[in-house]
Amino acid sequence: MIELLSPAGDKERLFFAFLYGADAVYLGGPKYGLRANATNFTLEELKEWVEFSHQAGKKVYVTVNIVFHNSDLQGLEEYLRYLKDIEVDAIIVSDPVVLQTIEESGIDLEIHLSTQASTLNSRAAKFYIDRGVKRIVLAREASKNDISRIKKETGIDIECFIQGAMCTSMSGRCVLSNYATNRDSNRGGCAQVCRWAFLSEDTNEFTIMPKDLNMINEIESMINIGVNSFKIEGRMRSIYYIATVLHTYRSIIDRIEKHTLTEEYLRYATNIINRVANRESISQFYNSIPGPEGEYFSGRKEESNQDFLGLVKSSDGEYATLEVRNYFKVGDVVQVFGPSMDTIEFKIEEILDEDQNHLEFCNHPKEIVKIKTSYDLEENSMMRTKVFDIFKEI
Repeated sequence: MIELLSPAGDKERLFFAFLYGADAVYLGGPKYGLRANATNFTLEELKEWVEFSHQAGKKVYVTVNIVFHNSDLQGLEEYLRYLKDIEVDAIIVSDPVVLQTIEESGIDLEIHLSTQASTLNSRAAKFYIDRGVKRIVLAREASKNDISRIKKETGIDIECFIQGAMCTSMSGRCVLSNYATNRDSNRGGCAQVCRWAFLSEDTNEFTIMPKDLNMINEIESMINIGVNSFKIEGRMRSIYYIATVLHTYRSIIDRIEKHTLTEEYLRYATNIINRVANRESISQFYNSIPGPEGEYFSGRKEESNQDFLGLVKSSDGEYATLEVRNYFKVGDVVQVFGPSMDTIEFKIEEILDEDQNHLEFCNHPKEIVKIKTSYDLEENSMMRTKVFDIFKEI
């Protein structure tokens, strides 16, 4: 089975991740994760949402993937035992001290090796397999040949990132944040210094930032060489980003399995993904080492769009109740996509507020309004501005 794996920075993101096609989520608890600035989950919330996920037939992987200093070790064994007791499906690990603690304490947890370990060869993979690792999240810098050889020579479950940010350094080896801000990137405090703009001696602006990863056109190839899990980066991204990316990749994977994927759909999916991300993206290291086309050197744009117009709360086939997210008005042509509905398109003819007053436009985020539509829209579907024509099967 091909797994689609989503980030879940909080409870809302977890809910929408499963709703829009994720088979599993990865998330952080109160300790030892590399996204200290995310909301993350308390111990009680971890237990609650692991139970929720299992009832839905989904899996939860918890990050325990910081680089440990001596001061971090206190409480590690107790935390791992708690994760075992609440039956998380796996933990994601980078530091050998976690492997050693699990082995010495006899804690029966499935271990996935984090991308922070920068695994790029089969000998390293075998080293970790011998120490109890059941899945390896390969380095983002892994090529097609690297992935194929590791799979052939080890048979281990392989997890690869397919969408999201890249690191200027080798993933897991960066100290820029430590140097510039005294925030430890390898213990969850990354200040993303590689996203900053710098000035040279002649006051010209430059950056050292790679473009994002986007594997839209390589999914079938990755399935063929044995990748088991496709991972999306972004525990701090919006629910609209998560829903759009999952919805698109889920459709691609399903079409591959049904032998119905076409070049036309791939072009459509690429447009959707490129629109929802706020940085340019390429396949990075998969086919070759990226050159200048894989980097931003100057003049980069990183602007969030306002395409996400509203979240559908309910619908009766005549009016749909929405929670407003961005500006829209009467006369706009919009699209709605949802977990199990075809994407539809219509023109907004009428907007009502909660007191049934007619509105010409909406510009208050989280305001509840009704729009007239002949479609019975799915609960928790999302309304977006029309940028591209919807895809229609030939």
